[in-house]
Amino acid sequence: MTTAFPALGTTAELLVTDPARLGAAVTVLREELAAIDAACSRFRPDSEISRLHEAAGREVRVGPLLAEALAVALRAARLTDGLVDPTVGAAVRALGYDRDFALVAGDRNTAVSNVANDSFGTSDVPNESFATPFGRAPGWHRILFDPVRRLVVLPRGVHLDLGATAKALAADRAARRIHATAGCGTLVNLGGDLRAAGPPPDGGWLVALGDDHADAVRRPDATVALHRDGALATSGTTRRRWRHGGRTVHHIVDPRTGDVPEPRWRTVTVAAKSTVDANTASTAAIVLGAGAPAWLERRHLPARLAGVDGDVVTTPGWPAEREAA
Repeated sequence: MTTAFPALGTTAELLVTDPARLGAAVTVLREELAAIDAACSRFRPDSEISRLHEAAGREVRVGPLLAEALAVALRAARLTDGLVDPTVGAAVRALGYDRDFALVAGDRNTAVSNVANDSFGTSDVPNESFATPFGRAPGWHRILFDPVRRLVVLPRGVHLDLGATAKALAADRAARRIHATAGCGTLVNLGGDLRAAGPPPDGGWLVALGDDHADAVRRPDATVALHRDGALATSGTTRRRWRHGGRTVHHIVDPRTGDVPEPRWRTVTVAAKSTVDANTASTAAIVLGAGAPAWLERRHLPARLAGVDGDVVTTPGWPAEREAA
C-alpha cells in the first residue's frame, strides 16, 4: 500500500506492507517532516535555524532535533574531509537558490532547465571558465558545537545549509519510527532519499532509478531491490537546475570553490546502512567528479554513477539490476 504527497520542496512517498497501518504511518511521516522543516528550513523566517543565523556570534541552546541535524551535518563534513559541508549556505544563495525552489523555478530570470542532454552546470558560452560567485565555504570546523548541552556558536557571516543531510535524516527517523509504531515493513522515499525498515515484501522493495525521481517508475534507467533496514540515496544535477549569471547551475555546491562542481556525473546512487550515509556519499561523489568511483570503493560503498555522456559506472557490491528496455 502506498501514498505520496508534496513535502520539503519534493515528493514524499510512503509504502507499507500492511494496508491497515497506512493511516498511522502517514501520520508519523507527516509529523517527522513538519518537525524537520520547522527546525532546519533556511526558507522559513520562523525556523530554528533561521533564528540561529539571527543570533550569529552568540552562544545559543538549540532544540534536540536541530542539535541532531547539526551533529549529522558535521559528521558528514568530517567523514568526507569537507566535500559535504554545511557552511555552503552563502554560496548556494549567491548562485540564486535564495528562496524555496518553486519560487526559483518560477523566476523568469532563473528559468529552470530539465533537458537531460543540456550541459550540466556549465555555461552556454563556449570555453567560459567556472566563475566563483562567493568563494570557498568558511568551513565546518568554524562552528562551535557542544552536542551534549546542545550549545552552538555560529560565527558571524557563516550561513548554514543542511540540505545535504537533513532530508536524509528525516527519512531515517521516519522509517524507524513507523516500523516501531506500526509494526510492519515500511519504505520512506523523500525525493530519492530512501530508507527501508522492518520486513520487506517478498523480493524486497523494488526501486526504480532515474534522473528524475518523479518519472523514474514510468521510465526507469534501472531497477534494484532494497531489503530490510537498508537505504539508498540519489544525488543528481538534472532536476534542480536554473539559470543564473548567464549559465545553468544546480543545487550541489563544491565547498572548495563555492561554485557548482565541474560536470562528470548526471546522477549518483549509493547504498548504505542509513539514508544519511548514502546521501552524504552520493553528494560527495558529485563534488568529486572523476575521482568518485575510487573514493566510494575505498569506503566499501556500493554505488551506481551515471555520467553526463551516458556512461554508467558501478562499484563493488552494487546489486544486480534489471535494466530498462
